[in-house]
Amino acid sequence: MPQPMSESLRQAAEAALANVPIADALTVGEPLDMAVATGFIGAAVTARFNGVQSGEILVAVEQEVADALQNSPLGALDVSAALAPALTAAASTLGNVVTGPGQALDPKPALDALLGKAGALVVPLVHEGAVRGLVGLWLAPQATGGNEPSAPNYPSADDMPRTSTKAPRPANFGLEMLRDVAMEVTAQIGSTRMTVSELLNLADGAVIELDRSAGAPADLLVNGHLIARGEVVVIDENFGLRITEIVSDEAAVA
Repeated sequence: MPQPMSESLRQAAEAALANVPIADALTVGEPLDMAVATGFIGAAVTARFNGVQSGEILVAVEQEVADALQNSPLGALDVSAALAPALTAAASTLGNVVTGPGQALDPKPALDALLGKAGALVVPLVHEGAVRGLVGLWLAPQATGGNEPSAPNYPSADDMPRTSTKAPRPANFGLEMLRDVAMEVTAQIGSTRMTVSELLNLADGAVIELDRSAGAPADLLVNGHLIARGEVVVIDENFGLRITEIVSDEAAVA
């Protein structure tokens, strides 16, 4: 017999259902036993999380949704990316945790692995009596008896390696090794978020509003990290960026 639903699982499931790519209104059903849960057909993604609590979260969607992702007009869409918001939303209800990358699996082996752990539960996401998705949760036993993460075990001074007798390397040794490494440099004038349906409605002449006012400086990013801002210029019919501000680490984080 399935166990009663915990409050943690209910909150995680409600957060997940608000982020799964299913337009119909869903409700959280009662926990399923293993025989019923592992008979679900569709696509599943699992992820581990760590923080004040650690464990594993699972989100699965019906085969119709999996097929729609695979045969999107934009090409095959990654089910892990599509369900990542649901996984993250579900795990975030458990407190300050970090969710790892999702792994896409067939539902049966994913559910077998999850429900094989003591205390794991799976609930259905239901629309008009039909199971459209699943949310599963397993919480690892707390080693310290509380919700606070245990302190890291740093080595003592006696455990540290003895000072090497080799000549010290120059301070810029690491930088010298990286000088010839190619980095991706990007100038970004703004960004926005759009749904798949909005993307599909784009046509020639469509205007996309960005989150940046006219005349605002553009961002210069190196491998996605903001390092400077500047104004867009044209040089010999090519766009360029005239640097007006070097961004410190504190300003980049802000």
